[in-house]
Parts: sequence; C-alpha cells; structure tokens
Amino acid sequence: MPVFETSAALLLLWAVIGYGLGSIPFGLLLTRVMGLGNLRDIGSGNIGTTNVLRTGSKKAAALTLLLDGGKGAVAVLIARTFAGDDAAQLAGLMAFVGHCFPVWLGFKGGKGVATFLGLMLALAWPVGIACCATWLATAAASRISSMGALGAALSAPVWAVLLGYADAALLAAALATIVVWRHSANITRIRAGTEPKIGQK
Repeated sequence: MPVFETSAALLLLWAVIGYGLGSIPFGLLLTRVMGLGNLRDIGSGNIGTTNVLRTGSKKAAALTLLLDGGKGAVAVLIARTFAGDDAAQLAGLMAFVGHCFPVWLGFKGGKGVATFLGLMLALAWPVGIACCATWLATAAASRISSMGALGAALSAPVWAVLLGYADAALLAAALATIVVWRHSANITRIRAGTEPKIGQK
C-alpha cells in the first residue's frame, strides 16, 4: 500500500471524482449514438466491450475498450498529478467501482476489465503491460474473453510484486477479487463448456 499523506477530505474528493469518471457507460452511449440498438437487449446485456462486439460493430467495440480503459487511466493520472500516489490508487479503485456499479444505471454496470487494465497501465505501466499480455495470451489460447479477463486479473498481484510495485499489490488483489466475483456466471459456463467464444453472438 502507498503511504497515506493526502488529507481525508481530499481523498474523499478524489474518490468521488474517480467514481464519477468510472460510472460513464461508454458502451451503452456509443451503441445508442451509432444506432446499434439498446445494448441491454443484446447478448448478455452487459455494457462492456465483449457485449458491444456482439452488435457486429468492431469500431464500437474498439472505442468502448479504449474509453473504458481511458477513464480508469485518467482517474489515476489526474489524482496522481494533483495529489499523490495514495489518491491515485483510491481514484483508480473508485473508477473501477463506478464502472461496475454506476449510479445512473441502478448500480448495474460492466465487469470492469478494460477499466482495470487502463488504471493498472496508468498506475504501474510495466504491471499493466504484463496484465494486457496475460489477457491476450489467455484469450488467444482459449478464444474466450472471460478467460483472458480472469487470467489478467489473477496475475496482477503477482506481476506487481515481481516487477517491483509491491505498493500496488494490495489494490491489484482487491480488483482481482471483484473481477472474479463479477465473472461468477462466466466461470460456471466455462466449467460447463457453454461460455461463448470471442465474436460469438
């Protein structure tokens, strides 16, 4: 964990800012603007990249990936710039929480994978790159997006320690726990052999 030097009041402010950024449902907004229908009625109904891809628009999916990752990165970077590493970690955590539980959508959001990767890249870029590589390798081998997500999340605390960012390991472990929890239905389908492959509607 980082040393907490920022005042409680400012930490609360950065938590709110992080949550606000994270709760912007880019996947839902993009599919509506691009005339792709209501994302809640498509596939799993999730607002993340994988479900956006089920609309058939690779452009919308790519934009969702970049924007969902970007909001996590921006939360970390602005908090670090104006406060410090303690505020950066808190803002990143809350951006992730905001994506998973956005107040605007009745706290029913995405699974947080892109936001998780984005905030890790901003917080400790070697760890973020290692997580992205783990996602790509696992997803490519299994052709299952959720497998890539689980692999990336579970490897994050290990990468943080191995690459010299032990102060981020606790945050990485907390995020990994939430990612696994959010993927509980996917894990059940993986075990049953019924989890959809990447690109499958």
